[in-house]
Amino acid sequence: MRFLVAAGLLAGAALAQAPSQIDIASNALKADVSFLASDALEGRGTPSRGLDIAGEFIAAQFRRAGLEPGGTDFYFQTARFETAAVKQADITLSIESAGNTIAIDTAKVVVQAPAAVDLKSAPVIFAADEAALSALTPDQVQGKVLVPGSLRGRPAEMTKLQPALVVAIAAGRAAGRPQLREAGPVIPVLLVNDARLRDASAISAHIPAPEVTPVILRNVIGVLRGSDPQLKDTYLMLTAHYDHLGIRDNNTSDHIYNGADDDASGTASLIEIASALAALPTRPKRSIVFIALFGEELGDLGSHYYASHPIFPLAKTTADVNLEQLGRTDDTEGPHVHMFNLTGYDFTDLPAVFNKAGAQTGIKAVKDEKNSDSYFTRSDNAAFAQAGVPSTTLSVAYNFPDYHQPGDEWQKLDYDNMALVDRTIALAVLDLANSSVTTKWNESNPKTAAFVKARELSLNADKL
Repeated sequence: MRFLVAAGLLAGAALAQAPSQIDIASNALKADVSFLASDALEGRGTPSRGLDIAGEFIAAQFRRAGLEPGGTDFYFQTARFETAAVKQADITLSIESAGNTIAIDTAKVVVQAPAAVDLKSAPVIFAADEAALSALTPDQVQGKVLVPGSLRGRPAEMTKLQPALVVAIAAGRAAGRPQLREAGPVIPVLLVNDARLRDASAISAHIPAPEVTPVILRNVIGVLRGSDPQLKDTYLMLTAHYDHLGIRDNNTSDHIYNGADDDASGTASLIEIASALAALPTRPKRSIVFIALFGEELGDLGSHYYASHPIFPLAKTTADVNLEQLGRTDDTEGPHVHMFNLTGYDFTDLPAVFNKAGAQTGIKAVKDEKNSDSYFTRSDNAAFAQAGVPSTTLSVAYNFPDYHQPGDEWQKLDYDNMALVDRTIALAVLDLANSSVTTKWNESNPKTAAFVKARELSLNADKL
């Protein structure tokens, strides 16, 4: 009951500005997307010169809108990463099972996190699910091989356990591609496509020291400072990733993966919503933080980096609204016009706010019954959720022709529909920023239990 009451209060909070005062032009969105997704930026791979140019463009637009710099270096949060590569032929892996030693074919092994390893018959610790992983202590795991049920979303927790090696049963990415990671101590991680690993009592492994190259990556951050003396020190985040897949050999004449809908559309929306809200005569009560994130396509790198190195306290961050794929309406399951989806629709009280705004614009905020929950962990909102911040990702089409293909180009977006969607988002964001009621996780939904716990830990730590 408390959840429903809170949702009603949040949805009913006064929209401080008339809808007519928020103007987002389709041509402005087209201009942003056509530049970000142009061949000149070469697909904005992470890392690349094209990604750096896109970051400079976004910073310039934040500056034009009058947003305050929110990074560690003006509008940039600079992150020190590195690429690391090992020779596949130099890797060896074997397991001990029922008294037998079994060599694993290295063609079934991908080094996801390269670091030098030389283990002989190291004991294996299994953690089938998140509860089992959370129950482990460093004394139990240190120096041993950890085999988790999944690698998704738990790198920090596994690092704290200090295993000598992490091995997951999974089909990995193509072997031999240099891996990108934050600079610093590394727990080596192997992906092994061999179910016999489940029966291992001990593992022997050799990974040579990788060849490491330093890389600088940047989140782009602008702040619309709040006007209320108390609420201005609380923060609502609006995020989108500005990277894509770069240039790849695909046996066609078009090697540039332009990423117009994924996610130049979200980045352009971030820019134009920021400009529209900054132009209002009265600033919202809470501060709004606009973040263009790097490296989503390589595993939500930018959002995980921010969550681990927050510039604004996560305990005082009321929500993250993440923008992905807002321009294509030609969903493979049918046209998606005058609507957008929210991932984790039943996880928070956010949908009520977006439906309230949509009632003024003719845009529906809907739940995709098949994809809403599963897609919750497939974009940058997941990193903030794991840190306890109530979050969702907004998308018009989850699946569209040319997804992750070179054909995802700017001419294929529906900019008139996108402008209406963005106006709806801007109204909802303004409502959230003006409301005295903060966004809450739906505690009655068992799927939010880990996020609720993380939120409690964050809020309690802030009180110390």
